[in-house]
Amino acid sequence: MYRTIRPSSGDDESEVRADGGVVSDGPAADPPTEPDRDATARLKSALDRRFGSDFMESSIFWLPPFLLMGLFVYGAVIWNLLISLTDYQRFENAPDYSDLDFEMYTRALADSGFVDAAVNTLILLVLFTAGTLVVGLLLAILIDRGIRFENSFRTVYLLPMSLSFVVTAQFWLWIYNYNNGIANSVIGTFGLGPVSWLGNQDIVLYAIIFALMWQFSGYAMVVYLAGLRAIPREHYEAAKVDGASTLKMYWRVIIPQLKGATISAAVVLMVFGMKAFDFLYSLVGGYRPPNGADILATKMVREAYANLNWAYGSAIAIVLFAMALGVIGPYLVYEYRRDNL
Repeated sequence: MYRTIRPSSGDDESEVRADGGVVSDGPAADPPTEPDRDATARLKSALDRRFGSDFMESSIFWLPPFLLMGLFVYGAVIWNLLISLTDYQRFENAPDYSDLDFEMYTRALADSGFVDAAVNTLILLVLFTAGTLVVGLLLAILIDRGIRFENSFRTVYLLPMSLSFVVTAQFWLWIYNYNNGIANSVIGTFGLGPVSWLGNQDIVLYAIIFALMWQFSGYAMVVYLAGLRAIPREHYEAAKVDGASTLKMYWRVIIPQLKGATISAAVVLMVFGMKAFDFLYSLVGGYRPPNGADILATKMVREAYANLNWAYGSAIAIVLFAMALGVIGPYLVYEYRRDNL
């Protein structure tokens, strides 16, 4: 039983139950559907199916570094792109973002210095990567076949990888010395030279490529050695049973199985090749490398910090970023298709 109490004043039109409860005179409220909670549950379920059951629970660990990376890396890339679309120079005024255009990229295409640096960069990437992979593969095969002093041999070739570009540059600056360098002393025994390795613009780029190959061939050796050790010995034995010579065995049976190692090593080596600014800067002690050895990285830094052409330097940086993306992007697609990501 309910009884209704009508208060003599005020707006309260509530009904009071016999047990003291209050019943409203208004229409009955709809049952709670909680749409927001359902949408959140569906989103969490979709993320769990796509990224794993602990995706949301582990976000406390990966979300903060993800946000920091997005701000200071990709945010900086976007900001650099915006600066490249302005005509910003020196520190006189802030960049004007109201009038964005591609003037700096047009200027780069018309700049013979930029074109030469781009060509040198491509030559360095191709020859340095290919040469380092070949040398690393040969060294890995020698070690895999159980030569004497294997551990010492591996250490000697891997040691240069631990050196910085600055140390390597000073080391090769001494080797390429015109008067008493080791390189000219060696070729002098054959009645050749002396050669100005860093002063001759026709050979300076190749001298630099050789020095970089010396530093990173040990890395390629380790990558290939891991790949060789992962190949079952039955493949070697089957090739020998079929009458294949050692050369044919490696060319037709073993090396094709090193495709993954080759792609991984090539991507890393190309990225290192794009970052050769440290080596060239240390080689000459300045922003301008020897004639014939200018690459996009050195021209970018020279335009930005020596000439204070910030917008032009930013445009060159974006070109370098696009080149790096062109190297890493296909590799990520390749790994994704192999379900390795």
